Amino acid sequence: MGSNEWHIERRFSFETESPLSREEGNSPEIGSLSIVVLGASGDLAKKKTFPALFHLYCQGFLPQDQVCIFGYARTKISDDELRNRLHGYLVPEKGASPKQLEDVTKFLNLIKYVSGSYDSEDGFHLLDKEISDHESSINSVEGSSRRLFYLALPPSVYPSVCKMIKTCCMNKSDLGGWTRVVVEKPFGKDLGSAEELSNQIGELFEEPQIYRIDHYLGKELVQNLLVLRFANRLFLPLWNRDNIDNVQIVFREDFGTEGRGGYFDQYGIIRDIIQNHLLQVLCLVAMEKPVSLKPEHIRDEKVKVLESVVPIRDDEVVLGQYEGYKDDPTVPDQSNTPTFATVVLRIHNERWEGVPFILKAGKALNSRKAEIRIQFKDVPGDIFKCKTQGRNEFVIRLQPLEAIYMKLTVKQPGLEMSTVQSELDLSYRQRYQGLTIPEAYERLILDTIRGDQQHFVRRDELKASWKIFTPLLHRIDKGEFKPIPYKPGSRGPAEADELLEKAGYVQTHGYIWIPPSL
Repeated sequence: MGSNEWHIERRFSFETESPLSREEGNSPEIGSLSIVVLGASGDLAKKKTFPALFHLYCQGFLPQDQVCIFGYARTKISDDELRNRLHGYLVPEKGASPKQLEDVTKFLNLIKYVSGSYDSEDGFHLLDKEISDHESSINSVEGSSRRLFYLALPPSVYPSVCKMIKTCCMNKSDLGGWTRVVVEKPFGKDLGSAEELSNQIGELFEEPQIYRIDHYLGKELVQNLLVLRFANRLFLPLWNRDNIDNVQIVFREDFGTEGRGGYFDQYGIIRDIIQNHLLQVLCLVAMEKPVSLKPEHIRDEKVKVLESVVPIRDDEVVLGQYEGYKDDPTVPDQSNTPTFATVVLRIHNERWEGVPFILKAGKALNSRKAEIRIQFKDVPGDIFKCKTQGRNEFVIRLQPLEAIYMKLTVKQPGLEMSTVQSELDLSYRQRYQGLTIPEAYERLILDTIRGDQQHFVRRDELKASWKIFTPLLHRIDKGEFKPIPYKPGSRGPAEADELLEKAGYVQTHGYIWIPPSL
């Protein structure tokens, strides 16, 4: 597919998502759009935020005659210096096509840079002046302009930055325009700090103005969950405790902290992955059908799931720390921080009573993947005596090699009546050849511009999720819960597999899913 065809194809696929991706009832927004990336010189901005904006620009979602992008940070550099720093993150240094290079040049010309402190009004007054100059230059009616502030910053500076935005940079009146703030995880370290942060930001902005971003909610296969569950009659009668034995939500990385040990040690694998990414996926797997696809109806159902989770039991937790983790000079010698965790959550409601939800995440393991694995119960009255071959499983592979497949028992081809495990397979790379799946940040930034909060975390949702894990986290922080050492490149602690078996998961021996070749 040529680049022009690609732009048309991608734009069509986004614009036909309504109402999934557009907030109902919103009038067309016609004012200028100013996107401010705070922390513009940091890694997150360079590797994720600006590339996502570039892809949206290439697909026609950021029109040149309406949009200006501002970078803001303490670093004293010029517009051109920021543009030069970003260039290599937007297209490869070698092998870029003339069209790509032309697009990058046009996109970079949309970017301006403002240097200033995060807790001083001087820098933010200058930022406001630059934004206002842009709005005036395209004759945007005051109050109709749109201002989006993306905080690619540590949470410790959120309160001061939000105060500066509120004091110096708000849209001046309300004629269809808006001011929105995007904040990155981690949203606090426990229930108390999360509530304190929510109170500080909540005093400055209304909830519809706050977009708490969790990039897992922007992943293609995570966004497919509601469609799979509620648009297919096949799953409606099966999705309950009568048929499902256990659910696993797994995140595995085959590398360690790699220079980020000091930062990671402040949080650990539960705060970094399980309390947010995996718990959000659990909500979508377990929630009831919402009244509609309106963001508030979906988030209401997610909160009900979180509030139905019972306290975590000690015997349903295994923590691990890979050998060599404390060799990092930025990690304390006596660190008790887990780099691996398996936690069993149980939901006390009519649909899921008795079904364990096993959340598992780890670093320095033997593979890299993220997946949802729904294992069904044994067939009653098994006349084929095929129980040893494994149960039916519905697997949604989130990354890499996105796929949805169902493990089934079928007849082995040949003259004998013998059975074997196989699969029904929807592998995206094979089925959707030539179509690049959008990055999660790309989709979520577009949602913030459209005013769709469906894939963002609401305040009460955040509170309920921290309430589940805070007691366990406090015990880990006090050293009362010790991680078990495990070798890098392994499956993690053997005790985690024992917990999996105790929770009811039956491993299939001799079967390996192989992604289909093109």
